[in-house]
Amino acid sequence: TRLTPGSAPIATIISSSSFRCEQIRLGPSAHKMDSGQTMGQENHRAPNHVPAGLPKSDEDDTSLPHMLSESSPLLIKGDGIVHYQAVVWETTDEVRAEAVVEVTPSGGVCVTWKTEAKYIASSSASLLVTFVLQYSINVVSVFSAGRIGKIELGAVALANMTTGVTCLAPFMGLATSLDTLCAQAYGDGRHHLVGIQCQRMVMFLSFLSLPVAALWACSEGILLRIVDDGESARLASLYLKVMIAALPGIVLFEAGKRLLQAQGLFRQTTYVLLVLAPINIFLNWLLVWKLELGFVGAPIAVALSRNLLALLLILYIKLVNGYQCWGGLSLKAFSNWRPMIYLALPGMVMVAAEWLIFDIITFLSSRFGTDYLAAQSILVSVTTLIYHLPFAISVAASTRVANLIGAGLVDAAKAAAKVATVAAFIMSVLNFLIYIILRYQIPLLLTRDASVIMLTAQAMPLVALEQFFDSLCTGAHGVLRGIGKQSIGGPVNLIGHYLVSLPLCLILGFQYSWKLAGLWGGIAAGLMVVSLVEYGYLLTIDWQVACEEAEARNTAG
Repeated sequence: TRLTPGSAPIATIISSSSFRCEQIRLGPSAHKMDSGQTMGQENHRAPNHVPAGLPKSDEDDTSLPHMLSESSPLLIKGDGIVHYQAVVWETTDEVRAEAVVEVTPSGGVCVTWKTEAKYIASSSASLLVTFVLQYSINVVSVFSAGRIGKIELGAVALANMTTGVTCLAPFMGLATSLDTLCAQAYGDGRHHLVGIQCQRMVMFLSFLSLPVAALWACSEGILLRIVDDGESARLASLYLKVMIAALPGIVLFEAGKRLLQAQGLFRQTTYVLLVLAPINIFLNWLLVWKLELGFVGAPIAVALSRNLLALLLILYIKLVNGYQCWGGLSLKAFSNWRPMIYLALPGMVMVAAEWLIFDIITFLSSRFGTDYLAAQSILVSVTTLIYHLPFAISVAASTRVANLIGAGLVDAAKAAAKVATVAAFIMSVLNFLIYIILRYQIPLLLTRDASVIMLTAQAMPLVALEQFFDSLCTGAHGVLRGIGKQSIGGPVNLIGHYLVSLPLCLILGFQYSWKLAGLWGGIAAGLMVVSLVEYGYLLTIDWQVACEEAEARNTAG
């Protein structure tokens, strides 16, 4: 029996001080209480579905102790009878929604906006630090190699752009399927399924690393056809060849990060990155300058840092926290890849389509002259950094919605999605105001050239508009991942960016001579279309069907 609204009695469960008093409505097959029983001590046959974060049964998760704690099972079996002990949505100390599940007069299950907003804010803060620190790994290499000379600076920028388009964007996009699969499995109480899904993703990305490594190994000839400077192409190719050694670390970190996020453990990745960030800086200094390896020292430092990051994350999960969802290596990981690939491919399109369009407009901006390219570099650098704000909200929202969908709590998931949408809108307005108000101050952070500052400021109103819709889209992406509808987001993003944005960029930038402002205006128009379509779809989605689809995926393992 699913724990969803119905005509059965309400069970109020009050546990020890470490828990919350929560209300759920039991399924229609619930039995009446025996005389002398109090609310919350009813005996029922084992239901097929339990609330978020709790193991399905002892057979599904034998690693958890049978005591009343934040990781204790909801159902304790005995002679075919189960007793409801406590309802806990989050089984972690680090991030708590502290949500009270209330039964409305109409019999629905809901959560309060206040508690959901608190959850989104708390989770997003940790995720923001995580993303910025992760982003800093490549930024440090740019500063380190860039101080050698202009050619080296251009080469590392070209190498990082190639790395992003051919590896980071596709791999991050493919791994977003775990935002759905792992979080829904955890919400469904199938702890070890979370680990199995991560194993599948590690194998999938490892297999895809082979053609990526081959491409990087043969990249010099390709880059020579793209850039005019032969030395820049040679150095960029050298950078990429060394970065082949970083692929295992990239794969393991993307999967391991999702293993923790599915459990609501957002701060843990931040802790690991806080340790890694100064080590990365030290390695760049040591290899590039102290040991005088020069340019090649930068990619070596990045490769070492990427692999060390994955190792530290694995050790944290093994020794400290997050191991609850790891049941060891399983042969199940070699089968049932279809649901993962079905979510992974459109997820990759959602990420890579937007990533690539910015590289395209950066290339187009070079046609206007050196000053325009410099202004574009400033705009891309700033928007990439600030983008981490709405993206953190998006990831927190996808995890929360997926947990609740996996638990079968339809009304609660809808409420969480509404809160995430409001948060995305607030962030959109905030970003818009930042770019409008500080249009002349922002360029000063990166240049003192008066011409570049003026060109950047002139384009800033269109950049502000683009960032407004980009933040809205990012929020919608998170909810779509939470309900497992990447199949909607992928095609919509392709259409928005390449049938709307790109043609408008060319028309406004070149035909109407808006130049840099025209390029950003074209992207803004495409993102507006994407946001309208995605939010329109979310208004019509059948959330009950989304829950049933999640249950089917989890049941299949």
